[in-house]
Amino acid sequence: MENNLQPEQELEKHDDLNLETPDGQSDEPVGSDKKEEAKDPIKKIQDELAEAKDKYIRLYAEFDNFRRRSSKEKLEMIQSANEQLLVALLPVLDDFERAEKSYKDKNDKESEGFFLIQNKFKKTLDQYGVKPMEVKSGTDFNPDLHEAITQVPAPNEKLKGKIVDAVEKGYLLNDKVIRFAKVVVGS
Repeated sequence: MENNLQPEQELEKHDDLNLETPDGQSDEPVGSDKKEEAKDPIKKIQDELAEAKDKYIRLYAEFDNFRRRSSKEKLEMIQSANEQLLVALLPVLDDFERAEKSYKDKNDKESEGFFLIQNKFKKTLDQYGVKPMEVKSGTDFNPDLHEAITQVPAPNEKLKGKIVDAVEKGYLLNDKVIRFAKVVVGS
């Protein structure tokens, strides 16, 4: 029989055969290599997706932390917005207390008006969160709340290292010290 095929047609006929080179290597990639090439783009896309998900989660967590921090700062700012004004009014409250000591002996109409104004002023400060510190003789000195202006010899052993007298009241604004209590400490 005669072969009527052209040389190109003959090559196409044998393309499906796995022809090897003289060193034992094949001219075309083996079927398993084709599968790896197909898997590689899928794996690449999966890796990119995992990376994008990770970035999204981190960004969302960062934004959530920012939102919490911002709302906390806003709340603190609102609570202490009038702090400077309230600190400036504390000497007026001190003057009211000094004047109260001089009016205690009098029970006339003048003192009634004074006490009404003083009570109204104290209630207004209380309304905005200003509270006086309770400083009693014999309590421990606390540098976070008290300012020692002097040391005196303790009248008895129990008062050594403790508060002997309070010279000026301290005040808190929403549990934050806005004025330290000025005290005398026993040595």
